[in-house]
Amino acid sequence: MSEQLTLYLHKLSPYSQKIELALVEANAPHRAYQVDIFNKPEWFASKVNPVGKVPAVTYGGPNVDPEDPSPLSAKIAESNVVLEFLADIYPDSGLLPKDPILRAKARFFMDATTKHVEGPFYAFIRGLESYDNTLKGIEFIQGLLEEGRDFAVGDHYTIADACISPHLAGLKIVIETDTGKFPVGMGYKLGEELKGPKFAKFMKYVQGMLDRPSLKQTYDEESVITLFKTRFTERVQ
Repeated sequence: MSEQLTLYLHKLSPYSQKIELALVEANAPHRAYQVDIFNKPEWFASKVNPVGKVPAVTYGGPNVDPEDPSPLSAKIAESNVVLEFLADIYPDSGLLPKDPILRAKARFFMDATTKHVEGPFYAFIRGLESYDNTLKGIEFIQGLLEEGRDFAVGDHYTIADACISPHLAGLKIVIETDTGKFPVGMGYKLGEELKGPKFAKFMKYVQGMLDRPSLKQTYDEESVITLFKTRFTERVQ
């Protein structure tokens, strides 16, 4: 594709990283613009995303200053919507399979990630609930993984893998550093549960996603650990 593509992101946002992963996996030329999500510029909501959240992309139109995007460019937001958009404009990337059944499975996997992993996991690290629902969600996701396959769907990296991978990286931090507003030791305990044979298929998938060059290229673990410790320091007594 020859159209300009600008990604507005925050490097420590898992939602932004979803898009970075997809762009790297698709080998898609793009420009990245960092948005300070804690002090967003006024122009961002009026000119890029009226909701004011990252990630967002502008697509098409002339190459201009990212702070003054062209009215001729399309503005697209919400991470899973952007993932689907990238799969559409790079149809040969494999970000979505050609087969309609596998495409539906990829979309179902993304929906399941949002409902069964993302929600319960972040509720746990915020100290709002135990990790029981996180384990249930992981068990649900594991049930979608096929034996002997390296990816969420089919034999190729898709937007389903990009959707879940940043949360898997966050899960690794929690179970290895015990960082969160939950009672002390609960992160380690969750990790011990995941090391058992019951979750072997899921953990093999996790390791495969964390080992991918695209993940390493788009992820600064030390900075995310620092962010987690800054945001989730007040412990439940």
